Amino acid sequence: MEIEIDTKRNNPLLNRTEVYFTIKHLGEKTPNREIIRAELADKLNMKKEDIIIDSIHTTFGIQEITGYAKVYSSHDKLKGLERKHILVRNKLIQEKKKEKKEEVKAVKPEEGVKEEAKPVKEEPKTEVPKTEPLKKEKKEEVKAVKPEEGVKEEAKPVKEEPKTEVPKTEPLKKESKEKPPEPQTKEKKE
Repeated sequence: MEIEIDTKRNNPLLNRTEVYFTIKHLGEKTPNREIIRAELADKLNMKKEDIIIDSIHTTFGIQEITGYAKVYSSHDKLKGLERKHILVRNKLIQEKKKEKKEEVKAVKPEEGVKEEAKPVKEEPKTEVPKTEPLKKEKKEEVKAVKPEEGVKEEAKPVKEEPKTEVPKTEPLKKESKEKPPEPQTKEKKE
């Protein structure tokens, strides 16, 4: 495992040094935060307790890690500035979840002691009164009654409006060049 320090920047306002690093771990598994903190402490000549690994990024298929670490001047300043979940992740403080597990264990019965099964009391069954089927009545009367909740209303038939017929008009006659027949008169010419 080889550690290379890419950039190192001093931050006097927060009393820390910010370090970007690259780790090559050819033929080995990905190192955990504890191992990385120890290697960075050796490389920077600092205490392991004063170093926080903020983020680690791995790439699929490449045995290389890039990361960001913060090196504080003292352990007290580290605890005062860092977020709680980062301190837990770097195992500098203990998480409170273990206390909850202990409380749960105290409530459970001892091992080897079996609890007797209590008989389950059956509730008396209530009889549902039988209802007579509804008589078929005229649909108009049924429509007048409002439906109860949960009951779907029947679809009402749509009234069709009477169709109005449009009077047909005769097509226009074309004027012919022929002379119209002469009207016949009652008198005959002689």
